[in-house]
Amino acid sequence: MEEDKPVVLFDGVCNYCNAMINFIIRQDKKKKYLFATLQSEFGRRLLHQWNLPVNSFDSFLVFDNGKLYSKSTAALRLYNQLPWYWKWTQLFWIFPKFLRDAVYNVIARNRYKWFGKKDECMVPSPEIKERFLN
Repeated sequence: MEEDKPVVLFDGVCNYCNAMINFIIRQDKKKKYLFATLQSEFGRRLLHQWNLPVNSFDSFLVFDNGKLYSKSTAALRLYNQLPWYWKWTQLFWIFPKFLRDAVYNVIARNRYKWFGKKDECMVPSPEIKERFLN
């Protein structure tokens, strides 16, 4: 793994999560991020290392510089590295974490109901496969 690149971990069977990852990939023109599903070997190893549940995927995570970020904090850190026209999202830092995470939790709890779920994890296309960790 390239140590200087942050890794975004996501629920590989969640339609909403997959759509968001595809969006991030399109926006991340400088290819700053690598990706892995939480269900992958890499994802499970990281979850185990941080003593997080390996069968409950209620948050996407950003692993960067040896630190693990989750929920709204992960999202805001991620959006901060996207092109300049996404910098407005940094305004959400003014809200306390418990409020940001409360909104995040509502979406996370309902994502399968609202957006659906796949039977298997996303398989990256050949063009982006090099950015995915197993």
